[in-house]
Amino acid sequence: MAGARPTDAAAPPPPSSTSEEEPGEGGGPLPADPDAYDSPRASQARARGLAAPYIAGGLDPDPEAGRREDRRYLRLLILMVVAVILAGFVLGFLANALGFPGLLGNP
Repeated sequence: MAGARPTDAAAPPPPSSTSEEEPGEGGGPLPADPDAYDSPRASQARARGLAAPYIAGGLDPDPEAGRREDRRYLRLLILMVVAVILAGFVLGFLANALGFPGLLGNP
């Protein structure tokens, strides 16, 4: 197959940081992380030929806060779906009670 990469290619050497810049807002390179380089995710990414297997600094220091927010939004979503469905029933009942059969689909 044209363009296919060989699967037995050697893995590239671990990234190294030769810059003395501090990582952060300046956009400079981040220091090397040997643990992240040896992680299964990084190994699989290198096997696929990807240059950056992970987002630098992408580890959430407080994942529980994000989970709480997700649960709150899930409850809000479920509440809105139930409200829309119940509103349909209520409006249908009111339309029938007030004598608007055209709104209910009956000619």
